Amino acid sequence: MEEFDCLVVGAGAAGLGIGCVLQDLKIDRFAVLDRGGIGSSFRLWPKETRMITPSFTGNAYGLLDLNSISLRTSPAFTLGTEHPSGDEYADYLEALAAYRKLPVYPNTDVAAIRPLDGGGFELDTSRGPMRSRYVIWAAGEFQYPNTDAFPGSEYATHSSLVREWTELPGDEYIVIGGYESGADAAIHLARQGKRVTVIDHSGRWTAKGSSDPSLTLSPFTKDRLKDVEDGKIKLLAGHEVHWIEPKEDGGYLLYSENANGEESFLHTPYPPILANGFAGSLRMVDEHFAKKEDGAVLLNEYDESTVTPGFFLAGPGVVHDDLIFCFIYKFRQRFGVVGGEIARRLGLDLSPLNEYRREGMLLIDLSCCEEDCTC
Repeated sequence: MEEFDCLVVGAGAAGLGIGCVLQDLKIDRFAVLDRGGIGSSFRLWPKETRMITPSFTGNAYGLLDLNSISLRTSPAFTLGTEHPSGDEYADYLEALAAYRKLPVYPNTDVAAIRPLDGGGFELDTSRGPMRSRYVIWAAGEFQYPNTDAFPGSEYATHSSLVREWTELPGDEYIVIGGYESGADAAIHLARQGKRVTVIDHSGRWTAKGSSDPSLTLSPFTKDRLKDVEDGKIKLLAGHEVHWIEPKEDGGYLLYSENANGEESFLHTPYPPILANGFAGSLRMVDEHFAKKEDGAVLLNEYDESTVTPGFFLAGPGVVHDDLIFCFIYKFRQRFGVVGGEIARRLGLDLSPLNEYRREGMLLIDLSCCEEDCTC
Protein backbone atom coordinates (compact mmCIF):
# COMPACT_ATOMS: atom_id res chain seq x y z
CA MET A 1 0.00 0.00 0.00
CA GLU A 2 1.33 3.43 -0.98
CA GLU A 3 1.44 5.90 1.90
CA PHE A 4 1.50 9.70 1.71
CA ASP A 5 1.40 12.79 3.87
CA CYS A 6 -1.15 14.38 1.53
CA LEU A 7 -3.21 13.28 -1.45
CA VAL A 8 -4.89 15.77 -3.78
CA VAL A 9 -7.90 14.51 -5.74
CA GLY A 10 -8.18 16.30 -9.09
CA ALA A 11 -5.49 17.49 -11.52
CA GLY A 12 -7.20 20.61 -12.78
CA ALA A 13 -6.52 24.24 -11.91
CA ALA A 14 -7.17 23.76 -8.18
CA GLY A 15 -5.40 20.43 -7.80
CA LEU A 16 -2.21 21.46 -9.61
CA GLY A 17 -2.19 24.90 -8.01
CA ILE A 18 -2.31 23.52 -4.52
CA GLY A 19 0.19 20.84 -5.56
CA CYS A 20 2.67 23.64 -6.32
CA VAL A 21 2.14 25.05 -2.82
CA LEU A 22 2.70 21.65 -1.22
CA GLN A 23 5.90 21.30 -3.23
CA ASP A 24 7.13 24.76 -2.20
CA LEU A 25 6.45 23.88 1.44
CA LYS A 26 8.68 20.80 1.08
CA ILE A 27 5.86 18.30 1.65
CA ASP A 28 7.68 15.50 -0.12
CA ARG A 29 5.21 12.66 0.21
CA PHE A 30 2.24 13.95 -1.77
CA ALA A 31 0.55 13.09 -5.05
CA VAL A 32 -2.18 14.50 -7.29
CA LEU A 33 -4.71 11.91 -8.47
CA ASP A 34 -7.02 12.29 -11.45
CA ARG A 35 -9.40 9.82 -13.05
CA GLY A 36 -8.50 11.21 -16.48
CA GLY A 37 -5.47 13.39 -17.00
CA ILE A 38 -4.14 16.86 -16.36
CA GLY A 39 -6.77 19.46 -17.21
CA SER A 40 -9.09 16.84 -18.68
CA SER A 41 -12.25 18.78 -17.78
CA PHE A 42 -10.99 21.83 -19.71
CA ARG A 43 -10.58 19.65 -22.79
CA LEU A 44 -14.31 18.87 -22.58
CA TRP A 45 -15.30 22.51 -23.05
CA PRO A 46 -17.21 23.35 -26.25
CA LYS A 47 -14.67 24.22 -28.92
CA GLU A 48 -15.79 27.85 -29.16
CA THR A 49 -15.87 28.58 -25.40
CA ARG A 50 -13.23 30.88 -23.93
CA MET A 51 -12.21 31.85 -20.40
CA ILE A 52 -14.09 35.00 -19.42
CA THR A 53 -11.31 36.26 -17.14
CA PRO A 54 -8.57 37.92 -19.22
CA SER A 55 -4.99 36.65 -19.19
CA PHE A 56 -2.35 39.36 -19.21
CA THR A 57 1.33 39.21 -18.36
CA GLY A 58 2.00 41.68 -15.56
CA ASN A 59 4.29 39.67 -13.29
CA ALA A 60 7.11 42.21 -13.46
CA TYR A 61 4.77 44.80 -11.94
CA GLY A 62 3.36 42.65 -9.17
CA LEU A 63 0.19 41.74 -11.07
CA LEU A 64 -0.20 37.99 -11.36
CA ASP A 65 -2.11 36.81 -14.43
CA LEU A 66 -5.75 36.29 -13.38
CA ASN A 67 -5.73 32.79 -14.83
CA SER A 68 -2.40 31.70 -13.36
CA ILE A 69 -2.43 29.02 -10.67
CA SER A 70 1.21 29.35 -9.66
CA LEU A 71 3.80 31.99 -8.90
CA ARG A 72 5.99 33.25 -11.77
CA THR A 73 3.75 31.82 -14.49
CA SER A 74 1.31 33.37 -16.95
CA PRO A 75 -1.08 31.64 -19.36
CA ALA A 76 -0.95 34.81 -21.49
CA PHE A 77 2.82 34.43 -21.87
CA THR A 78 2.68 30.66 -22.36
CA LEU A 79 -0.25 30.60 -24.78
CA GLY A 80 -0.07 34.04 -26.42
CA THR A 81 -3.79 34.67 -26.00
CA GLU A 82 -5.97 36.77 -23.73
CA HIS A 83 -8.99 34.47 -23.45
CA PRO A 84 -7.77 30.86 -23.69
CA SER A 85 -9.93 28.01 -24.93
CA GLY A 86 -10.31 24.91 -22.80
CA ASP A 87 -7.69 23.02 -24.81
CA GLU A 88 -5.26 25.94 -24.58
CA TYR A 89 -5.66 26.24 -20.83
CA ALA A 90 -5.14 22.49 -20.41
CA ASP A 91 -1.90 22.92 -22.39
CA TYR A 92 -0.80 25.54 -19.83
CA LEU A 93 -1.61 23.18 -16.96
CA GLU A 94 0.33 20.36 -18.60
CA ALA A 95 3.33 22.63 -19.19
CA LEU A 96 3.27 23.79 -15.57
CA ALA A 97 3.02 20.24 -14.19
CA ALA A 98 5.94 19.15 -16.38
CA TYR A 99 8.08 22.17 -15.42
CA ARG A 100 7.41 21.71 -11.71
CA LYS A 101 7.70 17.90 -11.99
CA LEU A 102 4.53 17.49 -9.97
CA PRO A 103 3.74 13.90 -8.91
CA VAL A 104 0.54 13.47 -10.92
CA TYR A 105 -1.10 10.04 -11.14
CA PRO A 106 -3.39 10.09 -14.22
CA ASN A 107 -6.09 7.50 -14.90
CA THR A 108 -6.52 7.00 -11.16
CA ASP A 109 -10.17 6.83 -10.14
CA VAL A 110 -10.96 7.34 -6.45
CA ALA A 111 -13.88 5.11 -5.48
CA ALA A 112 -13.99 5.71 -1.72
CA ILE A 113 -12.28 7.69 1.04
CA ARG A 114 -12.45 6.33 4.59
CA PRO A 115 -11.17 8.05 7.75
CA LEU A 116 -9.01 5.76 9.89
CA ASP A 117 -9.49 5.41 13.63
CA GLY A 118 -5.94 6.50 14.41
CA GLY A 119 -6.07 9.48 12.04
CA GLY A 120 -5.54 9.80 8.32
CA PHE A 121 -7.43 8.20 5.46
CA GLU A 122 -7.50 5.13 3.28
CA LEU A 123 -8.49 5.60 -0.36
CA ASP A 124 -9.80 2.91 -2.68
CA THR A 125 -8.41 3.74 -6.11
CA SER A 126 -8.02 2.05 -9.46
CA ARG A 127 -4.28 1.86 -8.68
CA GLY A 128 -5.02 -0.02 -5.48
CA PRO A 129 -5.41 1.17 -1.88
CA MET A 130 -3.58 4.29 -0.72
CA ARG A 131 -3.18 5.87 2.70
CA SER A 132 -2.63 9.51 3.51
CA ARG A 133 -2.54 11.71 6.60
CA TYR A 134 -4.46 14.44 4.78
CA VAL A 135 -6.74 14.64 1.73
CA ILE A 136 -7.49 17.72 -0.37
CA TRP A 137 -10.58 17.44 -2.57
CA ALA A 138 -10.04 19.45 -5.78
CA ALA A 139 -12.18 17.52 -8.26
CA GLY A 140 -14.00 20.61 -9.55
CA GLU A 141 -17.42 20.97 -11.14
CA PHE A 142 -17.46 20.91 -14.94
CA GLN A 143 -17.71 17.14 -15.32
CA TYR A 144 -20.77 17.06 -13.03
CA PRO A 145 -23.54 19.06 -14.76
CA ASN A 146 -26.85 19.76 -13.03
CA THR A 147 -29.20 17.72 -15.21
CA ASP A 148 -32.20 17.13 -12.91
CA ALA A 149 -33.29 20.66 -12.02
CA PHE A 150 -36.98 20.18 -12.89
CA PRO A 151 -39.34 17.60 -14.47
CA GLY A 152 -38.37 16.89 -18.05
CA SER A 153 -34.76 18.06 -17.68
CA GLU A 154 -33.72 14.85 -19.39
CA TYR A 155 -35.16 16.19 -22.66
CA ALA A 156 -32.71 19.11 -22.63
CA THR A 157 -29.03 19.09 -23.59
CA HIS A 158 -26.72 20.48 -20.94
CA SER A 159 -24.43 23.16 -22.35
CA SER A 160 -21.33 21.35 -21.05
CA LEU A 161 -22.17 18.32 -23.22
CA VAL A 162 -22.03 20.28 -26.49
CA ARG A 163 -18.71 19.68 -28.23
CA GLU A 164 -19.13 22.32 -30.96
CA TRP A 165 -21.96 24.85 -31.27
CA THR A 166 -21.58 24.83 -35.03
CA GLU A 167 -22.72 21.18 -35.10
CA LEU A 168 -26.24 21.92 -33.81
CA PRO A 169 -28.87 21.80 -36.57
CA GLY A 170 -31.83 24.08 -37.22
CA ASP A 171 -32.37 27.80 -36.90
CA GLU A 172 -33.91 28.37 -33.45
CA TYR A 173 -33.15 27.34 -29.86
CA ILE A 174 -34.21 27.90 -26.27
CA VAL A 175 -31.51 28.35 -23.65
CA ILE A 176 -32.46 27.84 -19.99
CA GLY A 177 -30.23 29.91 -17.73
CA GLY A 178 -28.85 33.40 -18.22
CA TYR A 179 -25.52 33.40 -16.44
CA GLU A 180 -22.17 32.91 -18.19
CA SER A 181 -22.75 29.46 -19.70
CA GLY A 182 -26.22 30.44 -20.90
CA ALA A 183 -25.01 33.70 -22.39
CA ASP A 184 -22.09 31.91 -24.02
CA ALA A 185 -24.43 29.35 -25.58
CA ALA A 186 -26.76 32.08 -26.87
CA ILE A 187 -23.86 34.07 -28.36
CA HIS A 188 -22.42 31.13 -30.28
CA LEU A 189 -25.83 30.01 -31.54
CA ALA A 190 -26.68 33.55 -32.65
CA ARG A 191 -23.37 33.80 -34.47
CA GLN A 192 -24.50 30.80 -36.52
CA GLY A 193 -27.57 32.77 -37.57
CA LYS A 194 -29.96 31.01 -35.20
CA ARG A 195 -32.72 32.74 -33.24
CA VAL A 196 -32.30 32.19 -29.51
CA THR A 197 -34.67 32.68 -26.57
CA VAL A 198 -32.91 32.86 -23.22
CA ILE A 199 -35.01 32.16 -20.12
CA ASP A 200 -33.37 33.71 -17.08
CA HIS A 201 -34.98 33.90 -13.64
CA SER A 202 -32.21 36.00 -12.05
CA GLY A 203 -32.21 39.21 -14.09
CA ARG A 204 -28.40 39.21 -14.40
CA TRP A 205 -28.59 40.58 -17.94
CA THR A 206 -30.50 43.72 -17.09
CA ALA A 207 -29.33 44.75 -13.61
CA LYS A 208 -25.88 45.74 -12.36
CA GLY A 209 -26.66 44.61 -8.83
CA SER A 210 -23.13 43.73 -7.77
CA SER A 211 -19.52 44.37 -8.69
CA ASP A 212 -18.72 40.73 -7.90
CA PRO A 213 -18.33 38.95 -11.26
CA SER A 214 -19.54 35.77 -9.59
CA LEU A 215 -22.98 37.39 -9.49
CA THR A 216 -23.14 39.37 -12.74
CA LEU A 217 -22.18 38.88 -16.37
CA SER A 218 -18.54 39.60 -17.14
CA PRO A 219 -17.51 42.56 -19.35
CA PHE A 220 -16.15 40.01 -21.86
CA THR A 221 -19.62 38.50 -22.20
CA LYS A 222 -21.40 41.87 -22.27
CA ASP A 223 -19.12 43.02 -25.11
CA ARG A 224 -19.89 39.89 -27.11
CA LEU A 225 -23.64 40.33 -26.56
CA LYS A 226 -23.40 43.85 -27.98
CA ASP A 227 -21.92 42.44 -31.17
CA VAL A 228 -24.78 39.99 -31.75
CA GLU A 229 -27.10 40.94 -34.60
CA ASP A 230 -30.24 42.69 -33.36
CA GLY A 231 -33.16 40.36 -32.85
CA LYS A 232 -31.14 37.15 -32.77
CA ILE A 233 -31.34 36.82 -28.96
CA LYS A 234 -34.58 37.35 -27.06
CA LEU A 235 -34.49 37.50 -23.26
CA LEU A 236 -37.37 36.16 -21.19
CA ALA A 237 -36.34 37.65 -17.85
CA GLY A 238 -37.70 36.78 -14.43
CA HIS A 239 -39.13 33.45 -15.59
CA GLU A 240 -38.40 30.08 -14.04
CA VAL A 241 -38.85 26.88 -16.04
CA HIS A 242 -41.14 24.31 -14.36
CA TRP A 243 -41.19 21.48 -16.88
CA ILE A 244 -40.36 20.26 -20.38
CA GLU A 245 -42.26 17.55 -22.25
CA PRO A 246 -42.00 16.11 -25.77
CA LYS A 247 -44.85 16.78 -28.20
CA GLU A 248 -46.48 13.98 -30.16
CA ASP A 249 -46.06 15.88 -33.42
CA GLY A 250 -42.40 16.54 -32.74
CA GLY A 251 -40.36 19.01 -30.76
CA TYR A 252 -40.76 20.01 -27.14
CA LEU A 253 -43.12 22.12 -25.03
CA LEU A 254 -41.62 24.20 -22.25
CA TYR A 255 -43.58 25.85 -19.44
CA SER A 256 -42.24 28.76 -17.36
CA GLU A 257 -43.72 31.26 -14.90
CA ASN A 258 -42.54 34.53 -13.35
CA ALA A 259 -42.98 35.84 -9.81
CA ASN A 260 -46.27 37.54 -10.78
CA GLY A 261 -47.79 34.28 -11.95
CA GLU A 262 -47.52 35.15 -15.65
CA GLU A 263 -47.21 31.93 -17.62
CA SER A 264 -45.31 31.21 -20.79
CA PHE A 265 -45.64 28.14 -23.05
CA LEU A 266 -42.87 27.83 -25.63
CA HIS A 267 -42.47 25.27 -28.40
CA THR A 268 -39.09 24.37 -29.80
CA PRO A 269 -38.26 21.82 -32.50
CA TYR A 270 -34.92 20.98 -30.89
CA PRO A 271 -33.91 19.96 -27.35
CA PRO A 272 -33.55 23.08 -25.18
CA ILE A 273 -30.04 23.96 -23.98
CA LEU A 274 -29.76 23.59 -20.21
CA ALA A 275 -27.30 26.17 -18.85
CA ASN A 276 -28.13 26.00 -15.16
CA GLY A 277 -24.68 25.24 -13.82
CA PHE A 278 -23.17 22.21 -12.17
CA ALA A 279 -23.97 19.90 -9.31
CA GLY A 280 -20.26 19.71 -8.56
CA SER A 281 -18.05 16.87 -7.42
CA LEU A 282 -18.72 17.40 -3.70
CA ARG A 283 -21.77 15.18 -3.94
CA MET A 284 -19.33 12.29 -4.32
CA VAL A 285 -17.97 12.95 -0.81
CA ASP A 286 -21.10 14.34 0.85
CA GLU A 287 -20.58 12.25 3.96
CA HIS A 288 -17.35 14.11 4.73
CA PHE A 289 -18.82 17.63 4.72
CA ALA A 290 -21.60 19.42 6.56
CA LYS A 291 -23.70 21.85 4.53
CA LYS A 292 -25.85 24.89 5.08
CA GLU A 293 -29.54 25.01 4.17
CA ASP A 294 -28.72 26.52 0.77
CA GLY A 295 -26.40 23.61 0.00
CA ALA A 296 -23.15 25.53 0.48
CA VAL A 297 -20.42 23.52 2.16
CA LEU A 298 -19.38 24.35 5.74
CA LEU A 299 -15.63 24.85 6.20
CA ASN A 300 -13.41 26.05 9.00
CA GLU A 301 -10.86 28.86 8.62
CA TYR A 302 -8.44 26.51 6.84
CA ASP A 303 -11.02 25.27 4.27
CA GLU A 304 -11.18 22.01 6.21
CA SER A 305 -14.31 19.95 6.75
CA THR A 306 -16.08 20.70 10.01
CA VAL A 307 -17.05 17.02 10.44
CA THR A 308 -14.04 15.13 9.01
CA PRO A 309 -10.73 16.49 10.36
CA GLY A 310 -7.90 16.38 7.85
CA PHE A 311 -10.22 16.55 4.83
CA PHE A 312 -9.76 19.86 2.96
CA LEU A 313 -11.44 21.51 -0.03
CA ALA A 314 -9.84 23.51 -2.85
CA GLY A 315 -11.41 25.04 -5.94
CA PRO A 316 -14.70 26.61 -7.00
CA GLY A 317 -16.71 24.88 -4.28
CA VAL A 318 -15.08 26.95 -1.54
CA VAL A 319 -17.45 29.41 0.13
CA HIS A 320 -17.30 31.38 3.37
CA ASP A 321 -20.55 33.04 4.43
CA ASP A 322 -21.40 35.27 1.43
CA LEU A 323 -17.97 34.99 -0.20
CA ILE A 324 -17.85 32.87 -3.37
CA PHE A 325 -14.46 31.61 -4.60
CA CYS A 326 -15.65 30.28 -7.95
CA PHE A 327 -13.02 31.88 -10.21
CA ILE A 328 -9.37 30.81 -10.46
CA TYR A 329 -8.06 34.18 -9.27
CA LYS A 330 -10.32 33.80 -6.23
CA PHE A 331 -9.79 30.21 -5.13
CA ARG A 332 -6.03 30.28 -5.76
CA GLN A 333 -5.78 32.74 -2.84
CA ARG A 334 -6.72 29.88 -0.52
CA PHE A 335 -4.06 27.41 -1.71
CA GLY A 336 -1.53 28.77 0.76
CA VAL A 337 -4.05 28.67 3.60
CA VAL A 338 -4.70 24.95 3.09
CA GLY A 339 -1.11 24.00 2.31
CA GLY A 340 0.20 26.12 5.16
CA GLU A 341 -2.03 24.47 7.72
CA ILE A 342 -1.03 20.99 6.58
CA ALA A 343 2.66 21.99 6.67
CA ARG A 344 2.21 23.45 10.17
CA ARG A 345 0.70 20.18 11.42
CA LEU A 346 3.63 18.31 9.86
CA GLY A 347 6.08 20.60 11.66
CA LEU A 348 7.52 22.16 8.49
CA ASP A 349 8.90 25.64 7.79
CA LEU A 350 6.18 28.07 6.65
CA SER A 351 8.48 30.82 5.35
CA PRO A 352 7.88 29.87 1.67
CA LEU A 353 4.39 31.33 2.12
CA ASN A 354 5.87 34.83 2.40
CA GLU A 355 6.19 35.03 -1.38
CA TYR A 356 2.58 33.92 -1.78
CA ARG A 357 1.56 36.72 0.56
CA ARG A 358 3.55 39.29 -1.44
CA GLU A 359 1.98 38.12 -4.71
CA GLY A 360 -1.60 38.30 -3.38
CA MET A 361 -2.03 34.53 -3.21
CA LEU A 362 -2.56 34.19 0.54
CA LEU A 363 -5.95 35.48 1.59
CA ILE A 364 -6.31 34.88 5.32
CA ASP A 365 -8.39 37.82 6.57
CA LEU A 366 -11.78 37.35 4.90
CA SER A 367 -13.19 40.47 6.59
CA CYS A 368 -11.46 42.57 3.91
CA CYS A 369 -13.45 40.95 1.11
CA GLU A 370 -16.17 43.53 0.62
CA GLU A 371 -17.34 45.21 -2.55
CA ASP A 372 -15.91 48.71 -2.82
CA CYS A 373 -16.64 49.66 -6.45
CA THR A 374 -18.41 52.98 -6.08
CA CYS A 375 -18.76 53.87 -9.76
